[in-house]
Amino acid sequence: MDKYVCTVCGYVYDPEQGDPDNDVKPGTKWEDVPDDWECPVCGASKDEFQKEE
Repeated sequence: MDKYVCTVCGYVYDPEQGDPDNDVKPGTKWEDVPDDWECPVCGASKDEFQKEE
């Protein structure tokens, strides 16, 4: 599964890990992360993320 990087702070969303502290279960694909989810480090919106190369 593809990882996504916050262009503001560099946090990497890893689908295998999810973001359980913010109700995103491990194994959640990026497409399935809620649109109102925010970066847990800096609070950037989901549209501030880019697919990791």
